Amino acid sequence: MIQSMRVFVNGRGLDVAAGATALDAVRAFDPVAADAVSRGERVVTDSRGLPADVAVPIQAGAIFRLVPRRDRTWAPDDDAGFEAP
Repeated sequence: MIQSMRVFVNGRGLDVAAGATALDAVRAFDPVAADAVSRGERVVTDSRGLPADVAVPIQAGAIFRLVPRRDRTWAPDDDAGFEAP
């Protein structure tokens, strides 16, 4: 049985326990950053840049990046009022 697996957070390879979550991997990378993720100040993304579910068990070779959370304070519901160039 596999006891640990290699994953990557912000380009750094880490060994985490089998069954670890993305948040566990971030905590191994930087406990302060993991706390920021838990508070919603930072977001964990996968190798494609899509938000990762930090509570789901990950697989060996997973690649994650930490990014600041960006709040959208303005977003139009439709294209009303916008003219094409």
